[in-house]
Amino acid sequence: MARAGWQVTVHEAETTIGGGLRSAELTLPGFVHDVCSAIHPLGRDSPFFRDLELPLEWIQPPAPAAHPLDDDSAVTVERSFLETAERLGRDRAAYVRMFNALVGRWQDFEPIVLGPLPPPPRDFVSALSFSVARSGLSSARALAMRSFETERARALFAGHAAHSMLPLELRPSGGVGLFLIATAHVYGWGYPRGGSQRLADALADRLRELGGEIRTESPVDALPPADAVLADVVPRELLRIAGDRLPARYAKALRRYRHGPGVFKLDWALDGPIPWRAEECVRAATVHVGGTLEEIAESERAPAGGRHPKHPFVLLAQPSLFDDTRAPAGKHTAWAYCHVPNGSSEDMTDRIEAQIERFAPGFRELVLARNATAPADFERRNRNIVGGDINGGAMDLSQLFFRPVRRLVPYRTPLRGLYLCSSSTPPGGGVHGMCGYSAALVALRDAGSSYSRS
Repeated sequence: MARAGWQVTVHEAETTIGGGLRSAELTLPGFVHDVCSAIHPLGRDSPFFRDLELPLEWIQPPAPAAHPLDDDSAVTVERSFLETAERLGRDRAAYVRMFNALVGRWQDFEPIVLGPLPPPPRDFVSALSFSVARSGLSSARALAMRSFETERARALFAGHAAHSMLPLELRPSGGVGLFLIATAHVYGWGYPRGGSQRLADALADRLRELGGEIRTESPVDALPPADAVLADVVPRELLRIAGDRLPARYAKALRRYRHGPGVFKLDWALDGPIPWRAEECVRAATVHVGGTLEEIAESERAPAGGRHPKHPFVLLAQPSLFDDTRAPAGKHTAWAYCHVPNGSSEDMTDRIEAQIERFAPGFRELVLARNATAPADFERRNRNIVGGDINGGAMDLSQLFFRPVRRLVPYRTPLRGLYLCSSSTPPGGGVHGMCGYSAALVALRDAGSSYSRS
């Protein structure tokens, strides 16, 4: 909006900007932890971010992700999808079939899965002509079972699909797995040196260069007077802010919006690197800790049924292996979370650490300090993380493209000049900027003239 010449004011309720892009010394002095998001496959290369060319130093680990197994080996996603396939033995050909078209013709799929949305009809029709698009609407379990023969390949796929925060038997969990693995091959899974806060700060600097203003400690409880209001909030918060000004039918649809599981997160200050049995794990900043497809599937079914997994699937980041600004010399940081029922108050510390200890014996002996963040803690810091749901709402098939309501242009509300631009709109959760980018383009088109407006 600012680049189009508008006068822009950002209102942030907290004392610092960032939302899910914050870094802080959560454990001990000198140990820098990412408060929420840590690894950003699209933080540099989404259509919006690559256009900005922000002055950040990006770290790209040798392998985007690793998945340890009980035989003391690990299966990895490499930057090259052919090299990844070579490591899968009997499933080499199946992996090539799965990702050849998706990676090779990523430019055809990017407008559909990332936007700007809604995509031109010709792009949508073109993408649907590929079989991979149909696979993208599958459940992860069905897709893994029919595509792969080995437990290694099935486990690798399941770990990526579990980012969906859906039971792996539900659609489109398979599409999430396809998408994330494809981004590893197309972009790599990088992150800013110094922490996620650096990306938020770079965005703020660019906005101020363009004449924009940022007001912190500025909570919004009613719609401010402006030609356009873009609300980076979940539906519940939009209802609170807009009150009775929204049409009753639209407000009722917003109230039907569903949130997914919450997360329980741990940050550690460590006396050394995590002692993985499988040496391949030290080549990746992201490690999926959960064992086989069957184990991961059970872990992801539990929160959807209101249960806490006995052996949770753990998403772990170890950024200090490749970024020496995160901890004092010789020390390290790590970050991990698992999925729990929305709003859970259960302490998952022992279960998470037991899973890591399973594949890295001696891990607990390295812990100098830990910080736990439960679902209620996330929501207390940010009212948009409802019950610990970091995706901005369940991303099942009915809420994937039509979020938060069934409208062709979901960013535009019925109230003139009011737009929704949070992860409760397509393409959903993640550090990519595309929800706001798509909403801003809609607002600019609606305005007719993009200049000299407030």
